[in-house]
Amino acid sequence: MAQLFSLGIITLMALDIYVGPLTRYYTGDWENVGARYCRERGIPYQTVRPNPDPADAVTDPDVVREAVVGWRNSLEAGLRQHLSSGLSWSEEADAPYFTDRPSWEGYAGLLLLAAHTEFPDFAMPDHVASEWDKDEAYLAATSPDFRSRFSSVYDVQLWLPCQFSFKFKAQDVPGAETWFGSSSALLDQLHCLNDETYQGSSDDLARWKYEAFEKTDIFEKSARFGLAMFLHLAQLSVEHQLPMKLDF
Repeated sequence: MAQLFSLGIITLMALDIYVGPLTRYYTGDWENVGARYCRERGIPYQTVRPNPDPADAVTDPDVVREAVVGWRNSLEAGLRQHLSSGLSWSEEADAPYFTDRPSWEGYAGLLLLAAHTEFPDFAMPDHVASEWDKDEAYLAATSPDFRSRFSSVYDVQLWLPCQFSFKFKAQDVPGAETWFGSSSALLDQLHCLNDETYQGSSDDLARWKYEAFEKTDIFEKSARFGLAMFLHLAQLSVEHQLPMKLDF
């Protein structure tokens, strides 16, 4: 998502994480951290998406909620034999939402940390990276022939608040092909990743989530930031039983 907010014009390509009802997400009834920052300071802010909604897009929350619930029921029917319980979460208008911005560098840091933990023979990046798809460890970890211990970290764009161990590809509410996973499985895998790497305490993780880093910094700073950010939001997804979604 390209976000334009200006005193001049500052243009940022941003990656956000949203945890909350999908009705609120698709009707735009939420505010990312960039929008909140600008609103609180009286700075104009505009969100520009690569694939903008059509002019006649449905925005009535009741209609969108009905579509979300219908989509969820269809998804549940297809997954029923693999689930210990059904897909269920609040889509009410007053249900809470949570959001934060890991940035592409923080996300890349998390992906590459997981991949290099699984393939330690490949050298870790030296500096903060925003690209991961050419990294040898990442390519090995996401190979169809490899059984990853961190499968819920890679590729997934929408995590559902229920327990299952696999990821799968299906249509999301608007009909786009999307990788899905379990936020419960994601949380477990992120805890394992932390245990195998930085072993951050709860105080460490809270600090890392707010540690600023520059693109010239060592890789570890972005990896700790991404790990802490995703752990925090995955925990919220599990605690509040709400979906977790990448927004860009």
